Amino acid sequence: MYAALFDLARDAIITALLLSAPPFLAALITGLIISIFQAATQINEMTLTFVPKFIAVVLTLIVMGPWMGQTITDFTLRLMHELPQLIT
Repeated sequence: MYAALFDLARDAIITALLLSAPPFLAALITGLIISIFQAATQINEMTLTFVPKFIAVVLTLIVMGPWMGQTITDFTLRLMHELPQLIT
């Protein structure tokens, strides 16, 4: 029983990492590109990074949204199927 519970917890952590990776990477890469641009042009405007990061994250969520929805749906269905076994 504990092995199934640990497997479920591991799957939950892996699913959370998979779902958070695309927007995080989009913001990270966009921030890096903007930082290089700011360093090259010596523009030190803090608000300059917000809008491009926001647009990159929104576009990533639009593009990856179906995959993310399918991933969380698959995990939820697997959880619902295994839940009665964990309770007993």
